[in-house]
Amino acid sequence: MDAGKPGPATGLEPQTLSVYAAASLTGAFDELALLLEDENPGVDVQVTYDGSSTLATQIAAGAPADVFASADQKNLQPLADDGLTGPATRFAGNTLRIAVAPGNPLKIENLADLARPGVITVLCAAQVPCGAASATLLANAGVTLTPASEEQNVTAVVTKIAGGEADAGLVYTTDVAANPGRVEGVTPAGADAVVGHYPIAVVEGSAHAEAAQAFVDLVLSPAGQAVLAAHGFLAP
Repeated sequence: MDAGKPGPATGLEPQTLSVYAAASLTGAFDELALLLEDENPGVDVQVTYDGSSTLATQIAAGAPADVFASADQKNLQPLADDGLTGPATRFAGNTLRIAVAPGNPLKIENLADLARPGVITVLCAAQVPCGAASATLLANAGVTLTPASEEQNVTAVVTKIAGGEADAGLVYTTDVAANPGRVEGVTPAGADAVVGHYPIAVVEGSAHAEAAQAFVDLVLSPAGQAVLAAHGFLAP
């Protein structure tokens, strides 16, 4: 397959495809949705972004998703175990960075600085993949802190820092790259050893199973992987 094209022409019938995706995938999946739409006139890809745990709960409750892309296996696996999704395939990886305001006014250089008196730090909640990864990274570094807030998705952490409500937080490398001028990143020791792996699966019972599989195939294709790499994601 030519890596310069989204993938083989699928000739899908006009329809609306519902993709549920981890918040950190926003830029990349917006681009991939457009690629599938361009290859299949009449197909409308609607992507819902949120924390993976929130999306998994919604799918388990019957939300009409056709595809689920999670930021970790932990939130997708129970759905697969219950027969709510097909087999999951890893498609990307990600690491964490400390996000700070542009110019790093508080000179935050390491994880211990997040616990300094007067530093307002926000994290993702523990049940969210970025929160679980943050807990592992902090534990590995021997750093204990009480965040000012725990957010339900990584986008909310970025928003609080960019808006001046917080001084720093732990977000994905891709979130720093996607928000130039709003936040900048600091690479803490040990960050690249904590890699989050992203799986994707078709939701069972989808009324748009062929289109759902076409989107998954696009994500896994050389062209899809190139889009993800351009947004800062690691190879799976």
